[in-house]
Amino acid sequence: MNGFLLWAGGSGLVLLAEGLLARYEVLTYGAGWRVPTTELPEDVPLARGAALDRPPAAFLVYLDGIGKRRARDTRDGGQLVEALLAGAPELRVLGQVQPYSPLAEPLADRPVWARLRRHAGLLLFLHNVVQTFVAADHRYRPLYNRAIGAQIAVRLQRAGYRPGTGIPVVLLSYSGGAQVATGAAGELHTRLRAPLLLITLGGFHNGTGDLTHVRHLYRLTSASDRIERTGTWIFPQRWPLVRGSAWNRARRAGKVTVRRLDPATHVGPRSYISPTALLPDGRSHLDRTAATVIALVRAAAPGFACRPPHRTGNP
Repeated sequence: MNGFLLWAGGSGLVLLAEGLLARYEVLTYGAGWRVPTTELPEDVPLARGAALDRPPAAFLVYLDGIGKRRARDTRDGGQLVEALLAGAPELRVLGQVQPYSPLAEPLADRPVWARLRRHAGLLLFLHNVVQTFVAADHRYRPLYNRAIGAQIAVRLQRAGYRPGTGIPVVLLSYSGGAQVATGAAGELHTRLRAPLLLITLGGFHNGTGDLTHVRHLYRLTSASDRIERTGTWIFPQRWPLVRGSAWNRARRAGKVTVRRLDPATHVGPRSYISPTALLPDGRSHLDRTAATVIALVRAAAPGFACRPPHRTGNP
């Protein structure tokens, strides 16, 4: 009993500390006490894929899930990016955005976290989970959206994006990255005036992101994805009855299309990005996910039509 009380007390203190730290970073950004970093590690390129000396068909920004803690992608996210680059060399792909840091600082590069990682790796995931809920909190959401939107815009411009060219920008987000993507879209439009396409993969978000300037959002999901489904339950703005929410306004405007990737799960050996889980046609889940994303981007890039050719499922 005493051991359980110690564990519960310790967990409570960790959660309290995480909540305070997550809020501190976004408030530090808002107060102007610190400027977001723009430098990348020497081994991380500005972008991958289409060469920097000519315009690509589209720019794709990958916003990884809560495992993101450095400029490089997580193992699963890195596999998805590699598959996209192999299947669509005409894209210019950026994966170094830090969706869970308003100051654009990789979590694993901070000295205190580097020490903790050896003994309490779970805290790294917990930090990003808390940041996701800070991004969804109405008190901090405007600051958070502005910070990440600005970070994405800076990264895109350094990778060769020029406002006014009309080249599409695709925000591909996995899990909690969807909260960041839907929130940052407005700021990104303001800064770049770019045609925006959003693709959420198992997207966990609260439905408050302003999608006014988004041409279309594709929701890639699966009936076996319990985490994505939980997001549609716990956030009232995702409920159909809340007709005035940003999410439901976008749905009524025909901006949201569901694509089913059954029987994929959110994480694990049968996840959307699994290279070993096989479909009846012999493709891996990773191959199907990459092919689906590439097809959506290619359909949107030539003229970037607002409406998709057809719908499946109910948003």
